Amino acid sequence: MPAENPCVPTDRPAAQTLWYTEPAAEWVQALPVGNGSLGGMIFSGVDQEHVQFNESTLWSGDQTQMGSYQPWGDLYIDFAGSAAGPPTAYRRELSLDDAVHRLTYTAGGVNYRREIFSSYPDQVMVIRLTADRPGALSGTLRLTDAHQAAITATADNISSSGRLSNGLVYRAQVGVLNDGGTVETVSGSIQINMADSITILLVAGTSFFNSPSKTWRGEDPAAALDQRIAHASQITYDDLKRNHIADYQALYQRVSLDLASPADDRPTADRHADYGNGTKDPGFEALLFQYGRYLLISSSRPGGLPANLQGIWNMDLKPAWYSGYTTDINIEMNYWLAETTSLGECMEPYIDWLTNLATVRKQNEQPAIAAKRGWIAYGTNNPMGGYSTWVIHRPGSAWMTQHLWSRYAFGGDKEFLRTIAYPALKELCEYWEDYLVATPDGSLITPTGWSPEHGPVKQADGSIKLDESDRSAQPGASYDQQIIWDLFTNYIEAAGALGVDASYRAKAMAMRAKLLGPQIGKWGQLQEWMQDVDSPTDHHRHVSHLFAVHPGRQISVLATPKLANAARISLSARGDGGTGWSRAWKINFWARLQDGNHAHAVMRELLSPQKGNAGGLYPNLFDAHPPFQIDGNFGCTAGIAEMLLQSHNRRNNIDVLELLPALPTAWPAGKVVGLCARGGFDVSLEWNSDKLTTASIHSRDGTPFFVRLNGKLHKITLPKNGIWIWPKC
Repeated sequence: MPAENPCVPTDRPAAQTLWYTEPAAEWVQALPVGNGSLGGMIFSGVDQEHVQFNESTLWSGDQTQMGSYQPWGDLYIDFAGSAAGPPTAYRRELSLDDAVHRLTYTAGGVNYRREIFSSYPDQVMVIRLTADRPGALSGTLRLTDAHQAAITATADNISSSGRLSNGLVYRAQVGVLNDGGTVETVSGSIQINMADSITILLVAGTSFFNSPSKTWRGEDPAAALDQRIAHASQITYDDLKRNHIADYQALYQRVSLDLASPADDRPTADRHADYGNGTKDPGFEALLFQYGRYLLISSSRPGGLPANLQGIWNMDLKPAWYSGYTTDINIEMNYWLAETTSLGECMEPYIDWLTNLATVRKQNEQPAIAAKRGWIAYGTNNPMGGYSTWVIHRPGSAWMTQHLWSRYAFGGDKEFLRTIAYPALKELCEYWEDYLVATPDGSLITPTGWSPEHGPVKQADGSIKLDESDRSAQPGASYDQQIIWDLFTNYIEAAGALGVDASYRAKAMAMRAKLLGPQIGKWGQLQEWMQDVDSPTDHHRHVSHLFAVHPGRQISVLATPKLANAARISLSARGDGGTGWSRAWKINFWARLQDGNHAHAVMRELLSPQKGNAGGLYPNLFDAHPPFQIDGNFGCTAGIAEMLLQSHNRRNNIDVLELLPALPTAWPAGKVVGLCARGGFDVSLEWNSDKLTTASIHSRDGTPFFVRLNGKLHKITLPKNGIWIWPKC
């Protein structure tokens, strides 16, 4: 938790809740719960509860074949006698404050209540059914499997066991605990009769083992699941819930955002519709900021796999883009919010996956992606190193490894830098040392560049062609050049922080100096290609040649104003449209360009209701690419954080903290507590009438820093765990 600042009140904003007055009629209306690996989509009908569930390791494919992330199955509870007369006071909700899904309604004079959560500490999904009249709960519980696995039932337990074509063994198990009434097996299902309350425990697991050294396979999950459900059965419901909330809130409550919006307890669907029609609702925007954090906590926890294109929630046997790990923006965007919004632990699955992917690729014997030193990968990958051959994404490994440097930059863990991040950065520098070529003027360029997912540009007749199916090599593409500059810079700073490899550090500095850098074209734009052939009427969703603005740091308003202005011209020409992740990236671009009003305008489009193929949000506030892609949710949260706090610039090797660098006029007053900055800082801010009123910066490591106030830099030096407060109070 961030250190307490007496100048910034610590009271939390109003409860952050998604709630609806009707059951979910389709998947994109259902609400998500998850514990990092076991996820559920909750429909909450009155006559039937439906939980469509997933487990993150249920993948087809293998180390060479892509496969896809698979849906698991469905848990149904068909109720008897609960709908005597139409229900009233129906409310289903997802509380972001405690990660519990709740349903309440009244029928036949009885008040019914359901609570559902997926617990990380106890590794179980818990469904609790209660009523205020004894014996009011009767129904049938049944389990289905998306792969037609065998279903077996005993007096208080249902299980499904199967095997995918790749040999992966999987098993789900449901236990039923009742207070009062009876429970019996009927035709492969469980019949509950006149219970006072019911607790249902769902566990699921596979034989997946997260290591190439074990060829990705471990033991049959049956014994571990038996033990897990037996353990949870011995814990009271109140204790299961208490364990879950304590664990979740230890992460979630680190950051709060209050945009000084009046309390609004209208149904989420009503607020969302009004927002799409132009109603100002900063509170709704704050809700979406925290929703992104909720989704990351729920889909990426230590010991598991990283969040894929859909987090951990998927209903399709053939999901779009395999629901995989796509490396030309998507997997990276999933984790932009982790460090800035104080969820560094959620990075651990990504780091494990990246380490495994590097191991597999370095063992690769396929000529197309072979490397003497370092490694490269295809653009889309699965958890086991399998891949789609749609495109070789040569600079992707360098971009993904940027997150390792960020982990150190925010957290300051020298052991992590020494053992994990530094070796990864160096071997990729060595790859590009081998692969870069010199132009006649001595500049270093990539000989086989690409600008995702845009295709080459100049044809034999001089015309411009943008064809995504054509991925011919384009030497010196700006996207490649900027990522390599970022890689060299991160390596140079890492070597300096560790005080090692002075000679190779000097070589990296020399190579960086020779890289073909960002160029300004004939209409003032930042060139996407080495040739000046960009079209001002090109509105492609990818704006990859602005990597140097974000998430890179080669271009900034303060350090390189001419290049920043060229980036602004390019971004304006490309337009504010696009799919969910595209708009999310544009929010971050405009924030880095310190144009808060433009960032906010793009955000409004991203957060509006989904219409056709224009992106937006589904009713459950999932990002609509379309179809659903979670990166838009994550990227939006990251963008809001960038609007309020930036720390990508350095001066004399010291971090510069920018407070409220892109505050939009739509947020004239507000307060944020607990954002994180590079250098190991926790930052809390309050503002009014568009001006900063109070600030506190907690230094975890005692690292000197600059803070920019009223256009001037102030150098601050604090002891370890010291707090700088402005103004003094």
